[in-house]
Amino acid sequence: MQRSMRYIVAFALLIALAAGLLYDVTWHPAKHEKSPVTCNAKDAPPPLLASGQALKVMTWNIQHLAGKRYVFWYDMADGSGPDERPTPEDIAYNLDEVARVIRDEQPDIVLLQDVDDGAKNTDYTDQLALLQERVTDLYPCSTEAFYWKADFVPNPHIYGSVGTKLAMLSRYRVDRAERLRLPSPKGNLLSRQFEPKRALLVSYLPLRNGGQLAVVNTHLGDLRLGDDTLQRQVSATIQLMESFERSGTLWISGGDFNLLPKGQYERLPVEQRAPYAPHSELGALWEKYPMIPSNDDVNDEDRGKWYTRFPNDPRVSGPDRTLDYLFYSPALQRVDAQVRRTDTLLISDHLPVIGRFLLPLGR
Repeated sequence: MQRSMRYIVAFALLIALAAGLLYDVTWHPAKHEKSPVTCNAKDAPPPLLASGQALKVMTWNIQHLAGKRYVFWYDMADGSGPDERPTPEDIAYNLDEVARVIRDEQPDIVLLQDVDDGAKNTDYTDQLALLQERVTDLYPCSTEAFYWKADFVPNPHIYGSVGTKLAMLSRYRVDRAERLRLPSPKGNLLSRQFEPKRALLVSYLPLRNGGQLAVVNTHLGDLRLGDDTLQRQVSATIQLMESFERSGTLWISGGDFNLLPKGQYERLPVEQRAPYAPHSELGALWEKYPMIPSNDDVNDEDRGKWYTRFPNDPRVSGPDRTLDYLFYSPALQRVDAQVRRTDTLLISDHLPVIGRFLLPLGR
């Protein structure tokens, strides 16, 4: 009996030790956290936004600066992609390419997704810091928030740390920022500890005559059969937009939503439809608020110019779907929009979406 008790105590201690180790190497963000804001200006403080002015915004999933010379293990539905990481040379080259495009476009606000920091497969570098070194004269203000972070992930393609974040660069002053947790999948409790924890990064830019503009950056999750996570993530996003509308706060939301627009599911080859639902969960958002590209854009004769995703799949020869968007308050006026593709096809598996807006007077 005493021996059995010793075994039980030893087993319980082992379980407690394993649980403590698991907790220590994984990440447990709060539902609502402040995000650090950095505003560096050598000669003068960052300018304030003004009512009635034009504002140019770009959103871009930069794919960890990996480029297009790979088919990563996660790029294929069955996990058969042969590549695990980009070379340091490709990362350095694509870093310069992303900086080149940003400097050429010079948007007022840049929203970035898939920005690595502390990840084994990208040499533990802080990619946002490296990018800021190249564009700091244009963007004195920035903020960031992780959505995947762990000291060790036991996936054989990783076997090490991960760190991926959302980032925002701004030409204008940013007063504060916050990370709002999005709903997570309801799957296995153990495996969930090592998976991304999706979020909204919300930045608040003051207006010169009072009020503020809220800028939201996100990267939603992947479709899982029998799981309603994407619907819940879209619903949480809508709730935030509705709160802005009720308070009279101007807002723009951009990112990689991982969801198709109206009519695109049917036009994809059958073998490319698996990651998406026939009826896009994004519909709940576009039914309430305007988006770029709009459903009219992606269904007209020139719809190809609005594709934003070029999958790392040997069966796909070019951009063939739209997953990245800018949503915005109806109080803003769309002036111009485009997907930049002529010189960005080899930088990332996503293309940058750019919108120009006119802020209303007297807000």
